[in-house]
Amino acid sequence: MSLNDPIADMLTRIRNAARNRSKEVICLNSKVCRGIAETLQAEGYIAGFEVVEDDRQGKINISLRYGPRGETILHTLKRESKPGCRVYRKVEELDPIRQGLGISIISTSSGVMSDRACREKRVGGELLCTVI
Repeated sequence: MSLNDPIADMLTRIRNAARNRSKEVICLNSKVCRGIAETLQAEGYIAGFEVVEDDRQGKINISLRYGPRGETILHTLKRESKPGCRVYRKVEELDPIRQGLGISIISTSSGVMSDRACREKRVGGELLCTVI
């Protein structure tokens, strides 16, 4: 199976697992997908993740997080920059999502990080996705 956009595949798997109230989801391993998982964990949207090595590229096992009454923490995962139309933002153009209730995940020269970390370090980059 040919996979053209592993980031969109990862976001779709997480979105579907959260909708089905699954505890875990398995995604394909890549450096960008690991960065997205690290950012989601640092911002509190997922409980954790671990990289499982296999004969090929490996897998990422993501543990989803839910509220105290079982409500979903992840409401919206939207892919912004696509392979056919890349979206780049300067640090001045990184506005808070829903007045700080959501985050943007940006791929910068310093690695994959949230919009809050980008504003602190004063770097811009490719806008990968938004999370609410």
